[in-house]
Amino acid sequence: MLCACSGEQFKFDEPQQSPESLATRDFSASGLSSRTTGDWESKLEDIQVDEAESTLKEALSLNYEEARALLGRLEYQRGNLEAALQVFQGIDIKVLTPKMIKAIVERIHNRKPRSKGEIGPPSVMSMHSVSLLVEAILLKAKSLEELGHHREAAKECRIILNIVESALPNGMPEGIGEDCKLEEMFHKALELLPTLWTKAGLLDEAIASYRRALVRPWNLDPQNLAGVQKELASMLLYSAVEARHPLPASPQSNIEEAILLLLVLMSKVARGEIKWDEEIMDHLTYALSIVGQFELLAEHVEQALPGVYTRAERWYLLALCYGAAGQNEAALNLLKKVSGCSESKNKPHIPSFLLGAKLCSQDPMHAQEGINFARKVLDLADHQNQHFIGQAHKCLGICYGNAARVSLSDSERFLLHKGSVNSLNNAALNRNEDPEVMYSLGLENMLQRNLGAAFDNAIVCSEMMAGNTVKGWKLLALVVSAEQRFRDAQTVVEFALDAAEKIEQFELLRLKALLQIAQEQPKQAIETYRILLSLIQAQRDIQAKNPEQAHILKSEVSSYMPCHLSCMKSLIRLKINLEEFKKHKCLKFSIVYQVLDKHSLYHKSKLGRSISCHFNINFTSSKDARILGN
Repeated sequence: MLCACSGEQFKFDEPQQSPESLATRDFSASGLSSRTTGDWESKLEDIQVDEAESTLKEALSLNYEEARALLGRLEYQRGNLEAALQVFQGIDIKVLTPKMIKAIVERIHNRKPRSKGEIGPPSVMSMHSVSLLVEAILLKAKSLEELGHHREAAKECRIILNIVESALPNGMPEGIGEDCKLEEMFHKALELLPTLWTKAGLLDEAIASYRRALVRPWNLDPQNLAGVQKELASMLLYSAVEARHPLPASPQSNIEEAILLLLVLMSKVARGEIKWDEEIMDHLTYALSIVGQFELLAEHVEQALPGVYTRAERWYLLALCYGAAGQNEAALNLLKKVSGCSESKNKPHIPSFLLGAKLCSQDPMHAQEGINFARKVLDLADHQNQHFIGQAHKCLGICYGNAARVSLSDSERFLLHKGSVNSLNNAALNRNEDPEVMYSLGLENMLQRNLGAAFDNAIVCSEMMAGNTVKGWKLLALVVSAEQRFRDAQTVVEFALDAAEKIEQFELLRLKALLQIAQEQPKQAIETYRILLSLIQAQRDIQAKNPEQAHILKSEVSSYMPCHLSCMKSLIRLKINLEEFKKHKCLKFSIVYQVLDKHSLYHKSKLGRSISCHFNINFTSSKDARILGN
């Protein structure tokens, strides 16, 4: 059985090798010579011996490199990584690379497969030899990986891709792996290379390797191909390395490329080409949330096959999408289904009730529904889940306060105010480190004129937020101004302006102008309003110059448009009240203010232009004047 491993077999190659070749010495040193056949059989498993025998019979004879490739495989299978690496080091791949490429090209030109015993032209390396050498390179890379040399392992693995890509520039044809392991070894190298670059800390090289695996058709199994696409999308999303695609007409950013890959994967899942993978949906949720495409995310949640989510989970996820997109009514309609009769026999879905309470707390018209949602959470949550209980108390307190402000009955309003403060105090006990709870409690105390308690809540809220957001500063300024300390309130607002972002500065500047008006400083207030309007105009210019980011800026536009209208009216009112304007244009300005106040500037565009000329207010077009009128 082992006659092929005897010394006579190596004598066949003596014209090319020294009488005692290194391969022969390695066989003898490893105990694999014909003199130690019994020892070899005792050390190796039967399957390894069968593989070695099959390989040697097929090759008929071993040259120097093939012998080393076989010896290295046997050492690797036995777990002797350093010995295997030492054997593989003796193979000069640079010299063999042109021969391997020529052999693969010859195989593609002559598509008729040879039998295992048939020998090709003497000048062309057999495909079996090519497969054996490619396997040797792959095992060398794996040995280096297990020894911790990831960068060197990646460089070795990249040699396989370079050889195959040079021979097959248009991808892997069908049937090339029928009688050899070239395709199998190449696929393993294709999937291993990005992992090695990642372990080496070279994430840009890892991304390039993933793209390299996808740029040509390599006959990867659909599930393995999906795995490569998913790993590339994950790398693009979380690696914090901006790697532009080198091909023309390619995605312009990592996030765009990742979304396209994930959408392709979701379409494969929908067609049944690959199995459902929860990680794909998680990555897609994160990616679409970054760019604000919540409606598109909702579409893919709806496309999920039955059984992936329960009905309550699906409705909850859809409500999250629509709520994030600003469609609170649609989200609430879905959450009402969770608490409807159709789900009465199923386990209650507490997160849905809590989300419903949170959405209702943002709109006073849904205050009563929010109270019902919050009470359901408190009834269902056990004492071990303090997070749900604390959040439910917070939402319940806010909804009580909203309901009190729209109530027509004094007695009911008193009870609702009391319930609001009690619920928020309970939330503060359960969520004593939540600044949002202290903010809501301070705001409610301020509205009920409990200014001492409101001031304490505002101080605690500001300390919890550590000046990272302007909400705490704004609450403190409102409480101080309610105590008629306008100068101190203005100082607080100026501190907040230093820490605020551009969008947050709009409301703070408006509050500063109101405080200046309260201090009878109209000229300073006018200047503050002018600064505010210039910032708003600059933001609108940014939106006009970046139409591709319209979905991101849409929410910002809706947030500052009411502030824009209010500033225009306040600015006109201030100019009317100034003595120099009263002397000359008092009547005209009164008419202008009435026009603005009655939302009829749409029909008075000429008057709007006269306002801009007289007040030095920059209307970029008549469309801006119409927007103000609306």
